Amino acid sequence: MIRTFSTVQKLALGWLVALILAALLADFVVLDNAPHANTMDLKHTLLSPGSKTVNGLHLFGTDKFGRDHFSRVVLGSRISLSVGFIAVLVSLIIGIPVGAISGYFGGRIDAILSWLMNVLWSIPTLLLVIALTFVLGKGLFQVFIAVGLTMWVEVARVIRGQFLVEKNQEYVEAAKVLGFSTSHILFKEILPNTIAPLLVICATNFASALLIESGLSFLGIGAQPPLPSWGSMIRDYYPYIITGKGYLSLIPGVLIALSVLSLNTLSGALKR
Repeated sequence: MIRTFSTVQKLALGWLVALILAALLADFVVLDNAPHANTMDLKHTLLSPGSKTVNGLHLFGTDKFGRDHFSRVVLGSRISLSVGFIAVLVSLIIGIPVGAISGYFGGRIDAILSWLMNVLWSIPTLLLVIALTFVLGKGLFQVFIAVGLTMWVEVARVIRGQFLVEKNQEYVEAAKVLGFSTSHILFKEILPNTIAPLLVICATNFASALLIESGLSFLGIGAQPPLPSWGSMIRDYYPYIITGKGYLSLIPGVLIALSVLSLNTLSGALKR
């Protein structure tokens, strides 16, 4: 069946495509080509959006160190998207086998795995991520692993539910009669029929990963300086809201909101 998108959903998809392209082509669109857009110019600090200097046009102005804010915002999208992609990948690698085994075999195996999922499900995600980052240390790689390890439960629960339904279908019985191996039945017969709900949970997990990464960076345990991150920009510049320079924190905040809203909008479309 061909899926049709509403105008809002097309706008959401367009925003995500533009964001991904901006992240991939950042080196060609940013004004500051230094690593992490970290070139400081203390003579031109806190310039308003649209200001010009000898370095060029500062679309989003400059920050308190004179760095081009647009360049850092664009490069910050790489951090958020990278965390989202890798977190979803890690959650799929762990969640699909666990959910498939739990749902297909049932019995004691299902009881043990379901208990494990329920225990992890009961722990607030952000607190669990913070605990893991304290164990693994600060840094971007640690954020990748910590966020991914907390999101596999959602994937496993969805896959388990789908396998509980699909394992009793006639095509599964036919595969057993034909002598196919258990791994073949799990991953080549049943798993392809779970793609639709899997795409939905991937979209929602991606949105959650963006929020979690932003929250961790805001708390100072996510991406570390000089890496630009939307969450750390909000943390560094929210006091400037009362000084007339609120755009320094509002711009990355709006970008986070738009990205999460777009992902949730698309996940709603995929549910149909």
